[in-house]
Amino acid sequence: MRLKGERAIVTGGASGFGAGIVRRFVAEGARVAIADLNAEGAQVLAAELGEGCLAVRTDVADGASVAALFDRVGEAFGGLDILVNNAGMGTAPAPLETMDEARFDALMGVNCRSVFLTGRLAVPIMKAQRRGAILNIASTGGVSPRPNLAWYNASKGWMITAARAMAVELAPFGVRVNVINPVAGATFMGADTPEIRARFLATIPIGRFSTPADIAAAAVFLCSQEASMVTGVAMEVDGGRCI
Repeated sequence: MRLKGERAIVTGGASGFGAGIVRRFVAEGARVAIADLNAEGAQVLAAELGEGCLAVRTDVADGASVAALFDRVGEAFGGLDILVNNAGMGTAPAPLETMDEARFDALMGVNCRSVFLTGRLAVPIMKAQRRGAILNIASTGGVSPRPNLAWYNASKGWMITAARAMAVELAPFGVRVNVINPVAGATFMGADTPEIRARFLATIPIGRFSTPADIAAAAVFLCSQEASMVTGVAMEVDGGRCI
């Protein structure tokens, strides 16, 4: 029960790494708002996990939608202790000059603008109570870019730099900001064949992909008081791929 009594928002919490984080946070005693564009998926997960879970349909790239999320959380939980910026958007591998403006704007909206929108609402709450934890789920692509994912890699690098900048500014207020960089999980961007999967797996020294449980375990640590001296850290949960 390392998060007993904590109040959390997990964006993109209806599936994948986000759902893994939600499940583990609830098991550790937190009340969690599952903020996801997939309202049905969020509701199903909230119903499964029971009292203390709140499903809120949220477009993390839209300011009004994010503001409505924080209003709901304030009404339901009476405050906020943990914010996990997990919602993310991928893109199929392609030469950088082939991405059109609409796709670029959508990518940056979900991966970057969302961190700004949630941060500007979470930070005043956390400053006032002089405690809080913010966690960005970025990617190994943000620290070890690969060809044909230039703008995706750049967006994840932005998340890492934003977290480090926030950490320096917010440390005097007792607010910690960290990052987790997962390697690929169960879903791939673009083509996914047994051959492609095998080649990718061969680049991970531990020999397997990240799972929601892996990311959730790291998230619990970084958002708990066990990590009270940890801020501005970008933790690779990647089986050694970035070494």
